[in-house]
Amino acid sequence: MQWRQTDASTPMDCVDIAIKSRAQEKKDRVHRLLTQAGCEDHLMVLPIVGMGGLGKTTLAQLIYNEPEIQKHFELRLWVCVSDDLSGKRYLLVLDDVWNRDEHKWEKLKACLRHGGSGSSVLTTTRDESVTRLMMGKRTTDVQNLKTLDEVYLKEIIGTRAFGSKQVDKWPCELAVMVGDMVKRCSGSPLAATALGSVLRTKTRKQEWKDVLSRSMICDEENGILPVLKLSCNGLPSHMRQCVAFCAVFPKDYEINVEKLIQLWMANGFIPEKQGEHSEIIGKNIFLELASRSFFQDVKEIPFLSRTTVSRITCKIHDLMHDVAVDSMGNECATIATKLNKNEEFPYSARHLFLSVNKAETILNASLEKGSPALQTLICDRNLEVNMKILSKYDSIRALKIHGGSFLIRPKYHHHLRYLDLSESDIEELPEDISILYHLQTLNLSYCDSLERLPKELKYLTALRHLYTHACKKLRSMPAGLRHLSSLQTLTCFVAGTDSGCSNVGELQKLDLGGRLKLSQLENVTAGADAQAAGLANKKNLTELVLRWSCSNLEARNNHKEVVEGLKPHDELKVLMIYYYGRSTFPTLMNTLNGMVELQLHYCKELVNLPALWQLPVLQILRLKGLESLHSLCSGNTTPATFLELKVISLISIPSFEAWWDTDEVQGEEPIFPKVEELEINRCKSLTALTIAVSVITESSGGLPALQILRLERLESLHCLCRDGKTAITFPELKVLTLYNMPQFEAWWDTDDVQGEEPIFPKVEELEIELCGSLTALPKAASVEVDTNKCRSAFPALRKMKLHNLDTFNKWEAVEGTDGEEVTFPCLEKLSITSCISLRALPKAPKLSVLTIQELFGQQISQHPAGRYIPSLSSLSLNLSPNDAKITLLHARQEWNHKLSVVAISLLRCDVLFPPQLSVLSLWICFVQLEDLSISECDALEYWPENVFKVLASLRKLSIVWCSKLTGHTQASDEQSAPAPEQGGLLPRLDFLHIHRCESLVVVPNLPASLKSLHIDGCKSLKSIIFGQREDTRLVSGEGSSSSEGEHHFLPCLESLTIGRCNGLSEVVNLPPSIKTLHISIESCSGLKSLESCLRELRSLEELVLYECQSLLSLPDRPQTYSSLRALRIVDCDKIESLPPSLRSRLDYLEEKDLDARYEGNLHFLCFF
Repeated sequence: MQWRQTDASTPMDCVDIAIKSRAQEKKDRVHRLLTQAGCEDHLMVLPIVGMGGLGKTTLAQLIYNEPEIQKHFELRLWVCVSDDLSGKRYLLVLDDVWNRDEHKWEKLKACLRHGGSGSSVLTTTRDESVTRLMMGKRTTDVQNLKTLDEVYLKEIIGTRAFGSKQVDKWPCELAVMVGDMVKRCSGSPLAATALGSVLRTKTRKQEWKDVLSRSMICDEENGILPVLKLSCNGLPSHMRQCVAFCAVFPKDYEINVEKLIQLWMANGFIPEKQGEHSEIIGKNIFLELASRSFFQDVKEIPFLSRTTVSRITCKIHDLMHDVAVDSMGNECATIATKLNKNEEFPYSARHLFLSVNKAETILNASLEKGSPALQTLICDRNLEVNMKILSKYDSIRALKIHGGSFLIRPKYHHHLRYLDLSESDIEELPEDISILYHLQTLNLSYCDSLERLPKELKYLTALRHLYTHACKKLRSMPAGLRHLSSLQTLTCFVAGTDSGCSNVGELQKLDLGGRLKLSQLENVTAGADAQAAGLANKKNLTELVLRWSCSNLEARNNHKEVVEGLKPHDELKVLMIYYYGRSTFPTLMNTLNGMVELQLHYCKELVNLPALWQLPVLQILRLKGLESLHSLCSGNTTPATFLELKVISLISIPSFEAWWDTDEVQGEEPIFPKVEELEINRCKSLTALTIAVSVITESSGGLPALQILRLERLESLHCLCRDGKTAITFPELKVLTLYNMPQFEAWWDTDDVQGEEPIFPKVEELEIELCGSLTALPKAASVEVDTNKCRSAFPALRKMKLHNLDTFNKWEAVEGTDGEEVTFPCLEKLSITSCISLRALPKAPKLSVLTIQELFGQQISQHPAGRYIPSLSSLSLNLSPNDAKITLLHARQEWNHKLSVVAISLLRCDVLFPPQLSVLSLWICFVQLEDLSISECDALEYWPENVFKVLASLRKLSIVWCSKLTGHTQASDEQSAPAPEQGGLLPRLDFLHIHRCESLVVVPNLPASLKSLHIDGCKSLKSIIFGQREDTRLVSGEGSSSSEGEHHFLPCLESLTIGRCNGLSEVVNLPPSIKTLHISIESCSGLKSLESCLRELRSLEELVLYECQSLLSLPDRPQTYSSLRALRIVDCDKIESLPPSLRSRLDYLEEKDLDARYEGNLHFLCFF
């Protein structure tokens, strides 16, 4: 299935209009997703159909982010499909679908159907035929998205043109013409936005009339492109060039804005202005184009790690991309798939984007008809060979390649202005790179093998941006960096000791901005040397990283002086310090009034932190490896408030024991009023999260904004809060994780805590693991949920995991009045593992997913467990045989109807196989079961037809590690049912996985509906034999009884995967429906030929053979490979050559991964 993720075309100032104008459509579709999806027995597909620019993506985003949708679906995915959908109710958004290939849609749908009941797919498309394909017979439910009401279009145009939403402030003579402009938009908000942007610079009535005379009315054939082209044509010429250049990127490509501006500069699209940096001009151009909706989804990627540079990204709207392509003609080209024999290289292209493996072969082939006059070449896939052919592209101005060890020949690239070699394997650059006098940008980031920079780097006097971060082996910088007077970006400076390298003083006169990392600071020996860097004068720096080497901590005495000398300007945003070796920081920290994020890592001698509460805009504080730190704040009896702090992370601080270093702190206001996320990990001296009188007072309301709390590996922590008489609430907390805290035994250190409100009123996810001393959850309080009154400590809880809690035995610390049962009114998913003291389950009326794992004697009472089964959609049990049987049979006595469970996972539940009559009656209740997994069941010896004959809805079956399963059916006895008729056993099964069943000798009876068969690690299986079309029963294998001896036809089988079946010697008569065949059989000494297996497989699209050491050859049958699209043959040493019929298909394959001997000397990249 081919789809693209597009971005909402509505600019920020029109979001409110979108919300108002699409309110009813959003409401209708949300209602369908919440109500109808769960009632359908198939995957629900809900399309949003309409012409481009109508707001389909905007509406999809509004639905996707609707709070009710977020609560209803366990998993929400935009475009990407998760690996694990089984049992989860998900919402998948496929945005801007175009592909009409029915097979690809069916293949995708097969992957999606294993989700929980009520799973849905929300799609947007312009093509009604795509809707018919995806919905099948239910297309009568499709409603095309309506055009936007004229009143909203008028508001959009007026707001864009006049800069105000207030109609009375619009110029009268122009305001009366807005209605005529609306008629040009054909109901499209994107067209209205574009047209309004054009009119923004038109202040006279005649100018508006000129626009009306030039703009064509949108129609079905052209959509809104005429208006969008008008918007583009109204731009200054240099802006039109900048827009048109973006045609080189594939649709939906995430564009790095900083790199985009540098590419514009390299190609000369940005006009020069005296006294103004081209980067600033480029930024203003980008902002203007973004305001006109040429660019969408502009977002900042924050500082995520110590090697990640903050960046801004965007995408170009797909219709604007069409406009750019129209403007550029054939000058921009994108190659995203391998060119076949019938496709020509785009020789007229001046800007080329390559997103394919083996890009070098495409470039080599392009030279057959001369050297294309490329100015921009961007390769975003790894390359495995030296690209000597680059010397032929002597007109290149911008080049991006990575992944290989490249031989750059500067003498052929005098025009080069942009060179991106990031993530390459280069160890060094050629010395003559210094002749690239026009080079503006050099990106060497993440070149792990790079050991040094060219000695003559100082001669690159036009260089403006040098990216050297994450070059792990780089040990120094070449001398003379001060001569790079145009340099604005240097992401990492490595201080060296050799006479031929630069010291930090070389940075003094460089006007650097953005991020700067100074590493190996042990080589800066004096504060005066550090001060020579002149960081205080570099007003454009936003992020500074100071790092000493962890292996060289001598000469710590100068650390404080060096930090003082490297003092940045006061408005620095981010400061990170690694391996600082003194006990206190210099006072400079308190002057950084603009600092938003502070990180201190492995400063092992640090005892006292500076007065961080004095930093007025500090939002993020991350401390790690501070071995001598005892408290966060010291020296004050009146605590100051961290006014803006939102994230606190404390990791590996073994001496940390309190937030304040005194118990005499007084105050009425919360210390952390805006903290949303708190993580404390491996702080072994901490005994309580808070001491009520010192940091979080009773009157403060606790942590009023905290949403995420993670406490992990706190060896001494025995309670959350102590020394308080009134329970401290966490009013906004949503996620609570407690992990590996062996002394944690109570939520408060006293049973006398008073309080009428629940402690955790909004917690939705609770996970407690390896807290061996905890016996109960906190005391419940009276609450009202959906007009129902109950007692609960977690009234909003939706997911709860309790794992390895040896002493946990109660659902609240104090029993309720008159034995009133504690309730979890919103709980949907409960997982309990190895809680050996727990005897009962709580009251949870909305529970739909229940997992109980017995590892060390857990004894959940069967009656409470059984009562939930009628309401569950997913059940996972790992209980002792008696508990499993009694639990299910007790539940059976209470049910006299079919159950709604659609997914069951059974681990070591031997009592259910072989089925007794009483247990058989239990299976009858599971007629709606769709997904069954059976693991480690030693009692499963025969193929359980008596069970399977009642599972009429089963679609997916997995049998794993059942060591005694032979595959034979049980001989007739008084409890066996007659053999099922053709199509009567598992009539809807389409996926079967048999894994590590070492006694399996027969492929069991399988239904004709089967589409996918995976057999792996079954070492006793000797043959897999499929029957011909005329056979009437199912599949069997060698060694079966006479009644099982027939080999039967599977007309729907499309995928067969066989792996690690050591005894396998024969695979015979695959059905012609097969499209995918994977055989991976290490140590399979018997399988020497696929002649009887492949035959005439005219539908075969994908063939994978991996480590088939005994396979001698492949059949030479032309029709076998006629539909082949993908081929992989790796480590099949005895296949010396490919048959002619297969070789003739190689040039037409979309994907292939072949050993070198099959394709000359080239080894293709793996595509799986």
